[in-house]
Amino acid sequence: MKKTLIATAVLGSVTLTAHAQSSVTLYGLIDAGISYVNNARSGTSHDSLVKYDDGVASGSRWGLRGSEDLGGGLKALFVLESGFNSGNGTLGQGGALFGRQAFVGLSRDGMGSLTFGRQYSFSTDYLGGNYSTGSQTVAGNYAYHINDVDQLTSSRINNAVKFSSANFAGLTFGALYGFSNSTSFAGAPATGTPAAPVAGSSRAYSFGVNYANGPFGIGAAYTDIRYPSQAVPPFSTTLANVSTGTVRDLRTYGAGGRYVIGAATLWALYTNTRFETLTGAATTFAAYEAGARYAFTPALTAGAGYTYMHLSNANTGHWNQGDLSIDYALSKRTDVYALGIYQIASGHNGTQDLQAQIGSSTSFFGPSGAGADDQLAFRVGIRHRF
Repeated sequence: MKKTLIATAVLGSVTLTAHAQSSVTLYGLIDAGISYVNNARSGTSHDSLVKYDDGVASGSRWGLRGSEDLGGGLKALFVLESGFNSGNGTLGQGGALFGRQAFVGLSRDGMGSLTFGRQYSFSTDYLGGNYSTGSQTVAGNYAYHINDVDQLTSSRINNAVKFSSANFAGLTFGALYGFSNSTSFAGAPATGTPAAPVAGSSRAYSFGVNYANGPFGIGAAYTDIRYPSQAVPPFSTTLANVSTGTVRDLRTYGAGGRYVIGAATLWALYTNTRFETLTGAATTFAAYEAGARYAFTPALTAGAGYTYMHLSNANTGHWNQGDLSIDYALSKRTDVYALGIYQIASGHNGTQDLQAQIGSSTSFFGPSGAGADDQLAFRVGIRHRF
């Protein structure tokens, strides 16, 4: 009888230990609110628009993350993350079930992790996540650069193998390669011009380095995506509007820094993005950004940001954008916020103004009316994490 009790107790402890070594967490975030945008497109007029808008401060999502302790500092891990629109319940990222992230891999203490699947580039991980107004304040997706041309928030790479180092006294680094999984091309190429690939994910690679220790942080990243407009889900639904023709290559690099002084956080960021097309001249965007955040209390935080972007090739263009925001935490999981953002554009392509040239790709907070060169938006929202 005693032996039976002892065996039962041992088996029970083994079962409990096995459960303790593995974990799966359900998590998510919902961001919803009301936005006002002037110069909203309505034919050739510049009507204003009051609209329900989802995922501005942070993209709405739900996900599962898990890990299993394999012993000796080795762990198996996975993440499945789905984006959605709280206004109508539809999936984000082109309708992909786990369009935000979907990967599995291994990690070892003191070394880092090797993961496989749909994952963020280091332009998003290091630059967008640490040194941009979009990530540092509730201005969020309204504050990122037009159409996220420099991949600060939406750079999710298909079929990717990614190494991310452990933290070595504040230093982290990594590299990623995304397989194209495509060998065929659509259509016959014109003389001297390669054909566009069939729809599918595009070959990509990215690498970066970041150092954060105490109040100071600095980082840099490089990302190159071949035929980005052919990726499924797409990198951006309006990416092809940035320049005429099919985009053959997107190359972006940048560097940013951040410094904390008491209750204030200051940051600056520079990115340079080049689009090469099958025909015509390449397009280059340079973005210069600076911002600040101040915590008046643990619950109340205000932020401000400014971005200047310059378009150069056969065309010219200039964007100036500024934003102010305030965020109040009702709890650790729920906050309410308000923000205002203003953008003005100028430039030409020799025959028409900038707005006609780039169409609806002028801003993140909505297309501008034909002929308008500025846009103003206000928003109030609520965000809940679970």
